[in-house]
Amino acid sequence: MSTKACAVILAGGEGKRMKSDKPKVLSEVLFRPMLRWVIEAVREAHITDICVVTGHKREYVEDYLSTLPFTVETVYQSERLGTGHAVMTALPFLEKHRHEQVIVLNGDAPFMDADTIKSVLQSSQDIVCTVVSAVVGNPFGYGRIVREKNGDALCAIVEEKEATDAIRQIHEINSGVYCFTVNALIDALGKLTKSPRTGEYYLTDTIGIFKENGQTVTVCRSDNADSVLGANDCVQLQELNEIARKKVLHQLMQEGVIIPCPDGIIVGTEVTVGRGTVLLPATVLRGKTSIGAFCEIGPGVLLENVTVPDNSRVNR
Repeated sequence: MSTKACAVILAGGEGKRMKSDKPKVLSEVLFRPMLRWVIEAVREAHITDICVVTGHKREYVEDYLSTLPFTVETVYQSERLGTGHAVMTALPFLEKHRHEQVIVLNGDAPFMDADTIKSVLQSSQDIVCTVVSAVVGNPFGYGRIVREKNGDALCAIVEEKEATDAIRQIHEINSGVYCFTVNALIDALGKLTKSPRTGEYYLTDTIGIFKENGQTVTVCRSDNADSVLGANDCVQLQELNEIARKKVLHQLMQEGVIIPCPDGIIVGTEVTVGRGTVLLPATVLRGKTSIGAFCEIGPGVLLENVTVPDNSRVNR
């Protein structure tokens, strides 16, 4: 990428339906906060200048970020007045990054991946705004992407409640991730107005501002349909955990790990397992656990932050 980039991650939501004492973005998928998944994807895309917009119980988020082995800036959104207002809160950070690109992401969408971020940054250089989209089987509840006739430029994002029957047939949806040129974003934020219905400022309103100025807004479709997924309650959080669990086990099997029955097997994202090792049901591996080659682990084993040498057997 020839243009330097930074990132703003929105993490101020309360997540009341989680019924948790901590902010929603700290809810865990495979033992890792959703916010950490997003930060890692950004860093894997070679973006190191990151600003997290905090809000509800910000001290929890700030305390967690202080434990990371790298620096992440934070700003506090004292009032939750919409996504546009959240990004306005980060204006001091944006001012330091004029003439760069900025990618804006949601801190509770853990499956946004580095490849998608790199792709949108590469495809949107010198473009004021690019919206990241995804095609899903069931688009109900999501904003639909309506493209111009040429196929690349964005015509509009139409929310479910405002969509016609024809638009509801569209399966390409807004991921909630945007790439802006910083200068254009700062100018557009200064022109945002409150919604008369909700009293909030919406980041999506910047699209209309750009189009009124005759500027092109494009769409970058992610190949990762899971990139749009988030969790508003513990049921949806379990669904994210199951998706992540299956992906990790699938990757391990491709690397030569033998899993004859995946029931109850949970492997964290920092765990390594050597080829030829057998994982048996009800095995839980977490933390920086390292399992050697040609081992047999399980059934009914919990290992955390341990090293198991080659040719070992560990069971209940």
